[in-house]
Amino acid sequence: MKDFAAIDFETANRERSSVCSVGVVIVREGEIVDSFYSLIQPEPNYYNYWCQQVHGLCNADTDSAPVFPKVWAQIEPMIEGLPLVAHNSTFDEGCLKAVFRVYQMDYPDYEFYDTLRAARSRMRSLPNHQLQTVAEACGYCLENHHHALADAEACAWIAREIL
Repeated sequence: MKDFAAIDFETANRERSSVCSVGVVIVREGEIVDSFYSLIQPEPNYYNYWCQQVHGLCNADTDSAPVFPKVWAQIEPMIEGLPLVAHNSTFDEGCLKAVFRVYQMDYPDYEFYDTLRAARSRMRSLPNHQLQTVAEACGYCLENHHHALADAEACAWIAREIL
């Protein structure tokens, strides 16, 4: 794949609609040409302990953040016409669909590709297929795992290598 948008969401709680941050990396002709990161006020707006432990975000970080429709209005023109790529796309696609439902937005059936699935079939000798492991095997050092933009960058790097 030469043209795509890598996307990653972090959530505040177990609800897929509770996206609290998003990272997007735009790749054209195999080169990273743009990126976007934003905190998002989650819906429902509470954080559980486990999610906070994963990404370190809390209410104080997102209380004055924009709601999802305002953030998506900035992302939508960036990704227009591009397939979306995520590591474990089932999660990120599920988040996107859930938050579109919560805000009663029309979901445009984005085309998703999964670097986790691709890594499992193409990189069988790895000890696991977690994002940081696959990224390292593809020559990318993921230093800020579970920051949405850092994870989207790692995913973009992996996708350029194996998709």
